[in-house]
Amino acid sequence: MSQQIVLYTTLGCHLCELAETLVRQVMPMGWELVHVDVAEEDALLEKYGERIPVIVINGQELAWPFGLLELQAAIYAG
Repeated sequence: MSQQIVLYTTLGCHLCELAETLVRQVMPMGWELVHVDVAEEDALLEKYGERIPVIVINGQELAWPFGLLELQAAIYAG
């Protein structure tokens, strides 16, 4: 089973696009990037709606703003 990075996002979110670009720069080969649209579920919208983009790696949440160093630390921490 491959590792994954979850990106909580929604359509038209320009910060989410920036976050995805950063993730793809440091994501290890063989890992999967999973997009979760918070607008599709009320509970997700309530939890993440004003915080997106949010990345979850190995159970650790990173809310915007984050950079390459924070992403790398989360990837290699677990």
